[in-house]
Amino acid sequence: MPAKFKPENEVDPAQLRSVFGANLRKLASRYPSVAGLCRKLGINRTQFNRYLAGESFPRPDVLHRICLFFDVDARILLEPVETISKSNSALFTHPMVQGYLGKTIESISQHELPDGFYRFSRPSFVEENRYVVGLFFILRSDGRTFMRGYELPDAMTDQGLSASPYNREFRGIILKQEHGLAILAARHGATTCSYSFLARVPSFHNNYWEGYATRTVTESLSGQRVVRFVVEHVHGGWRAARHMARDVGFCNADQLPGYHARLMRAGEPFR
Repeated sequence: MPAKFKPENEVDPAQLRSVFGANLRKLASRYPSVAGLCRKLGINRTQFNRYLAGESFPRPDVLHRICLFFDVDARILLEPVETISKSNSALFTHPMVQGYLGKTIESISQHELPDGFYRFSRPSFVEENRYVVGLFFILRSDGRTFMRGYELPDAMTDQGLSASPYNREFRGIILKQEHGLAILAARHGATTCSYSFLARVPSFHNNYWEGYATRTVTESLSGQRVVRFVVEHVHGGWRAARHMARDVGFCNADQLPGYHARLMRAGEPFR
C-alpha cells in the first residue's frame, strides 16, 4: 500500500480555525450588534459564535457570503486580516456609508457597459461654442469596471499644464446607479477630478449613452462646470479606434461625428 501523502508544512486544523475566528472577530467588531450582523449575513447566531470561537469552519457557500460582505477573500482562513490587502472598494463598503454607497460598486455586466474603446463628445469647459471629441478605454479588473484615457494636448496647454503623456493620462472607476452609470475620474495625483453620469440611449446598435460631465473647479465668469456628455462604444476594436483617433480634438458643432451631433443638441439649453 503506498504511503499516505503528508505535506511538509502541514497546518493544524485547529490553528486554521483560530486564525479564521480571530479575523472574524476583528471584522465583526465594526458592527454594534452581533445579532444584527448575523441577520445581514443570513447566518444562525449560534453557528456564528462557533466561528468566532474558532470551533468551526463555515461551508464554502457561507464563507463566500462572508467574504463578499466584508470585502475580503478566502485568505482570512490563513492570514491575519491586517495583512490582507484591501480592494479599492473598501471605502465604499465601510460601515459608515455601506448602506448608502455600497450598491454603487456592484458588478457591471458586459451588457450594461462592454469592455473596449469608446468615443465621446462634450462641449469644451473653457472654449465657448467649441466641442471636444476624444477616446477612452473600458476594462475590468478584480470584479470592478474601470476607464482609462488621455486628455487632449491642446486642452492641457490651454490650462497652462504640461502636455506630457504622464500628465495627460486619466483613470476612473465606473459606479452603478439606479438609472445609469457614474464615472469618477482623475489625473495623476488627483490634480483634477470629474464626475459624469450616463444613461443608455435606444439605438440600432445599442451602443450610445448620454448624460453630463462635471469638473471640480470653483465658479468663474468664463467657462462651464457642467456640460452634456455623449459616449459611443466603438465596434471593431483597436483598428476602428485607431482610425477614429485621427479625428479627436476640438471642433465646431457642425463637425461633431454622426449621431453625436443629434444627441448633443447644440444650441439648446442644458438642464
